[in-house]
Amino acid sequence: MNDESNQQNSAVDWVARARALAPAIDAAAERNERERRIAPEVIAALSEDGLLHMLLPASLNGGAADLVAYNQVIEEVAAADASTAWCLAQTLASSHAAGYLDAAIAREVFAAPNAIVAWGPPAGLAKAVAVEGGYRVTGKWRFASGSANATWMGGHSSVLQADGTPRLDAAGRPLNRTMLFRPADAAIHDTWHVLGLRGTASNDYEVTDLFVPERYSTWRDYAPDRREGGPLYNIPMLTLYGIGFSGVALGLARASLAAFTRLAQTKPWAATLGNTSPLRDQAVIQSGVARATGRLNSARAYLLRMLAEVWEASATAGRFTLDQRAELRVAITAAMEEATAVVDFCHRASGTTAIFQGSPFERRFRDMHTALAQGQAHLSNFETAGLALLGVEPTQRL
Repeated sequence: MNDESNQQNSAVDWVARARALAPAIDAAAERNERERRIAPEVIAALSEDGLLHMLLPASLNGGAADLVAYNQVIEEVAAADASTAWCLAQTLASSHAAGYLDAAIAREVFAAPNAIVAWGPPAGLAKAVAVEGGYRVTGKWRFASGSANATWMGGHSSVLQADGTPRLDAAGRPLNRTMLFRPADAAIHDTWHVLGLRGTASNDYEVTDLFVPERYSTWRDYAPDRREGGPLYNIPMLTLYGIGFSGVALGLARASLAAFTRLAQTKPWAATLGNTSPLRDQAVIQSGVARATGRLNSARAYLLRMLAEVWEASATAGRFTLDQRAELRVAITAAMEEATAVVDFCHRASGTTAIFQGSPFERRFRDMHTALAQGQAHLSNFETAGLALLGVEPTQRL
């Protein structure tokens, strides 16, 4: 793509596009939860507005958007429906692999109008035995968010020689590859019966002795495979997941707080005890709303500052300091933690209003606590980041 096209892509207001779709996404949220998949019309709308391609490189006619736009788009979508936002974050972060695949394969997998790629971590042994022209893949994986809407799936696998010994990379380490295949080639198991994020269809899946051609394999951040330049491809794929999932948390918190602010105008404090003044007149509510607003806005501001700083460093230097990596990890995990506190306050302060299905709080509370179980929100992230802030490179990747 030429410089003019790149400038056009950089001028796209991705957040405005997401905001315009929010009413339609919100209208489908209950259906997504009930049917445990994202409604086809929502996928079509995301595709039509280019949001499914916003992180693809310009060479694939993608949006080549920056980290701030990515995070803010996910927040806007999550304020309408967290399941839709989670699946969008999952497939956008996964599209990072397009920069590591042969261009023709990347176009086939990621550039289709309705491209949704779903994959997750292994559930036990997942192996790819090297054979002529590719691999024979056997494995089971979990948490394939978007599996009900997926056009492609991937299986992260240990690569073995034909004799069963591990294949090693140039540094002598065991080689891993993500094998790409069609959903029809996998057995997808209906396992996603969970507290929240029910529309994500984050199911288990498996394949047995499936042949996958070499060209349909990749590995995240694997330098020998890298085909694309540009600042996005200096960002680790796992970090992209954190940037997206923290956007989900912030969107849930923002929507919960807005809904509670509306409720507080009219809901009596304790009508059964004779106090019919609205919630907003109570000091504890006033203080709680102020604190929740500060927590949400502070967490968002810190995250957006770090995203802008890291993007600038990636574009200019192509690398990051240890402190930058640590602070980005703090900002991602803290955003999820602070967002949870805001959602919890709104749920508790709403009283019995919050416990009924269909309230503005019940599904968001469940979705938030399901998101909190994901590794990007794990409290151990603070330990790793703290070690780095003390000047020690942690063994666990930031």
